Amino acid sequence: MKKRLLALTLSLLMLLALLAGCTDTPAAPSGAADSTAAPDSSGESAAPETTEPAAPSELAVPVPAGVSPSEDNARVFYEIFVGSFSDSDGDGVGDLRGIINRMDYLNDGDESSGRSLGVEGIWLTPIFPSSSYHKYDANDYCAVDPAFGTLEDLKELAELCHQRNVKLILDLPLNHTSRLHPWYSAFVQAHRNGAKDDPYYNYYSFYTKGESAPAGRNFAPLSGTDDYYECNFDSGMPELNYDCEAVRQAAVDTAKFWLELGVDGFRFDAAKYIYYGDHSGSVSFWLWYLEQLKAVKPDIYTVAEVWDGDGVTQLYYPAVNCFDFSVSQAEGLISAVAQKGDANRYTKYVGEYLNTVRALREDAMYVPFIANHDTDRCAGYLPSLNGSAQMAANLLLLSPGSPFLYYGEELGMRGSRGGANTDANRRLAMVWGDGDPVKDPQGASYPADNRADASALEQRSDENSLYNYYKRVILLRKANPEIARGSYSPLQLTDTRAGGFISEWKGSRALVLHNPTGSAVSLDLKALGLAEFATLSGSVGMGEASLEGGVLTLAPQSSAVLR
Repeated sequence: MKKRLLALTLSLLMLLALLAGCTDTPAAPSGAADSTAAPDSSGESAAPETTEPAAPSELAVPVPAGVSPSEDNARVFYEIFVGSFSDSDGDGVGDLRGIINRMDYLNDGDESSGRSLGVEGIWLTPIFPSSSYHKYDANDYCAVDPAFGTLEDLKELAELCHQRNVKLILDLPLNHTSRLHPWYSAFVQAHRNGAKDDPYYNYYSFYTKGESAPAGRNFAPLSGTDDYYECNFDSGMPELNYDCEAVRQAAVDTAKFWLELGVDGFRFDAAKYIYYGDHSGSVSFWLWYLEQLKAVKPDIYTVAEVWDGDGVTQLYYPAVNCFDFSVSQAEGLISAVAQKGDANRYTKYVGEYLNTVRALREDAMYVPFIANHDTDRCAGYLPSLNGSAQMAANLLLLSPGSPFLYYGEELGMRGSRGGANTDANRRLAMVWGDGDPVKDPQGASYPADNRADASALEQRSDENSLYNYYKRVILLRKANPEIARGSYSPLQLTDTRAGGFISEWKGSRALVLHNPTGSAVSLDLKALGLAEFATLSGSVGMGEASLEGGVLTLAPQSSAVLR
C-alpha cells in the first residue's frame, strides 16, 4: 500500500509503546433499503471447526493523559453488519462468536493500552431468524438466527461488552415482519376464516375489497380472501398494525426480552413508517414506546432511523434521538467540509441543530455518521491519501453526542451499490487479512481488489495507517470529555475557513479547532478572545500543531484541542 506519512501529535502523551506481540409462500424479501436483494439459501454449514483470528503484531498508539471510561450514553458506536464481519465456524457467514473473537480489536477493556480501536458501543444489524441475508424481515423477534449463533452466544457477547464498558444495541425493525412469522400465519388464517374476533385478525394493516385503499401506501392481495395487506417496502414484508393493542404489547415484550438478556438498547429501523405517511401518528407511538422501555431500563440507549431532512427528523426528537442524515454520505456536510471546505459551516450547523433538539428534549443528543449499511462506503469519496478521510474522522469524532462508525470505515474499506444496484455491495466481508473465512453476502459483485488498500492485519502494526489514526482521534476525544457531553458554543471566525467550538462540562472548558484547508493557518487566540486556552491538549491530522505566544499554528487538514 502506498503510504503517506501522517504527522500526528498529542501533548501530555505517554511514550510510544513497543510492538506487541406465516402461510403464503413469500416473495423474495428485499431488505430495509435494498429492492433487489434475494434471500440467502439455507444450506448446511461446512467446516465446523472454530476459526480463531490470527494474533497480529499490533501497534499501541500514544495515550493522552486524562483518558477514562465513559459513564453515560455519549459514546462512539461501531455498526457491525453481522453476516459480513467475522466467521467463527467456517461456513462463510459472520456470526456472534466471530464478534466475541474480535473484541480485542474493537475494545480490549484497557483504556490506557492504546492497542484496540477503543469504540464504546456496538450496534448489531438484525440477528433474528430470517430467510434473507440482511435479517430485516424477522420470522421471530425473540430468537437468534442459527447462522449467527445462539441466545447463549448473544448473552456471552453482552457480558463481555459490559466487562469492557461497551454498550451493545440491537437493530429492531418493528415496522414489518416477514411473511414467515407465526403472527402473519395466524393473521392469514383468521382472514380466510372470516374470524374477526380472532386476536390476530388485526395484527397487520389491511383493507377490504370495496373500501378505498389508503393513498400513498402499497398493498398486496391476501390470497383466499377479499383483503389486501399493507407492504410498503416489499410484498414479503407485511406491515404490523400499531392500532392493535396486542401488537403494541408484543413490541414492548420483544424489547423487554432482549433488555433482560443483557442488551443495552436498540436502533429502531424505519421509524417514520410505523404509520406510513403520518408523522404525527408515528411520533405518538414512539413517545409511548420509549416511555414503556425507560420504565424497564432508565439508561437505555436508543436511536432511530428517520431518513429525511432535519425538519422531519426533529419531529421525532421529543421521543428519541435520531441519526443526522444531513451530515452523512457523499453529499453531506461532513464530506463537503472534509474536502478542504469551511469548518465554520459545520460548527455553525451543529450548534443550531443542538439548540433545536435540546429545546425539544433536554437530554437530546447529536448522533452523526458518515456511512452505514444502506449507503455507499465513504472511502469511495473520502480517500485517505489526500487527507479527506482523516479530516472527516476529526469532524465526526471530535463532535458532541454519539458518533457512529461503520465496520471497516477505520480501514478505508470501499463498497458501493454501483451498476449491480444491490446493497450487498455496501455490506462486503470485513478485510481482516488473517484468513478469516467470512464471505460477501449473496449478490455482492464489488471487485475484490478494490476493497481496501491494506487489511486490518497490515494496518494494526503500521503507525501511519488509517486504523491507527482512528484510534488516536478516539483517544483524543476520550481525554477531553467536554467534547462529547458539554455545552456547545461554535466560534464565529471570519476571513478563514478554520473553525471550531467551545464546550463546557462540569466547570471545565475545552476548545476544538479544525483546519480542513490545504494550507497551514495561524490563529491569534488573544485577538479572538480565547487567551484562556493556553494548553495544547493534543492535535491530530496531516501535520503538526504548535502553540507559541498565544498563537496556534495548525497544519493543513488537522484539528487541535486546547484547554
